[in-house]
Parts: sequence; structure tokens; C-alpha cells
Amino acid sequence: MQYTGKYHSPLGEILLACDEIGLTGLWFDREKYYVLSLDPNHEERETDILRETRKWLDIYFAGKGPDFFPPIHMLGTPFQLSVWNILRSIPYGKTTTYGEIAAQLAKDAGVAHMSAQAVGGAVGHNEISIIIPCHRVVGKNGSLTGYAGGIDKKTALLKLEGSFQKNFFVPKHSTAP
Repeated sequence: MQYTGKYHSPLGEILLACDEIGLTGLWFDREKYYVLSLDPNHEERETDILRETRKWLDIYFAGKGPDFFPPIHMLGTPFQLSVWNILRSIPYGKTTTYGEIAAQLAKDAGVAHMSAQAVGGAVGHNEISIIIPCHRVVGKNGSLTGYAGGIDKKTALLKLEGSFQKNFFVPKHSTAP
């Protein structure tokens, strides 16, 4: 069973979802893949996991890197899970590229190459944004693309963390909404 609750962030309303194991979703209102994995039979109910997630978000939106994580229960394919685990290792205030993640996955799998586009697809389908920091992934040329919550939110999150760089730009033909 999944349980939901709301969080009022400086960037807009966020819907939180969890099960008995951990957080399963964190979506900005009207984002591209909004509630994609949410059980239609979910129940709005306060839980310890949702309270802990709100505490984490309060610290984060105060401009600090939280020193803990709420319990997380990632739901995805083995490839998505491997990408999302790499996302979890990107430090607060830092960024990486889709190509760097692809290179790490290739090294871990013992293969010569991994597709940065496939990585981008997995990053874009991350259901637990902010906490699994997909906003910290940029194109190798500084392109801010692929954030399901919207480029405006990706930019705001990077600025909040102090990791927005002057060479970052929004491409004319973005894959993000």
C-alpha cells in the first residue's frame, strides 16, 4: 500500500508517496511523469517516512545539504536502479554529466561503452526527484536538459545548491517540459 502527503516548497507543491519500506515518489505538481508509479489505490495518510522526508526537504530548501536520507524504496528496472544509485552519490553542490554516468556504468559492467542517451532516459524517469538528485546531471557542454520537473526548477535547485555555472544554458530544443 502506498501513502501520500503534500509538501509546500518554495518552487511549488510537491506530492510525496511512500510504502512501508520507504519513499517511492516525490513529484512537482504537473511535472512530465507525474505520479507515474503511484498505486491508484493509495491512501492519503501521515507516516514516519513522510515526516522524515519533509524534515529533509526543510533542511534542503533552507540552502543546506541534509546529513541524512529518509528511507527510500526505488521502483524501476535494474538499469534504472543502477543509474539512480549513481545519482544518489552526486554530492550536494556538485554536478556531473550524462556521459560521465554512462562511463561509470560501463566500467562497473566491464563493457567498453554505455549509451549516454539511455542514461538520460533513466535519469528522466527518476520518481524521487531532489532526494535522488537528477537535477545535478547536465549535458557535457553545459546544456540544462531533461528535467521532468521543468528547466526552471532545475535551474533554481542548482542555484540553491551553489552549483549553477555561467556556462550552463537552456537548449533551443530541450527534452524537458
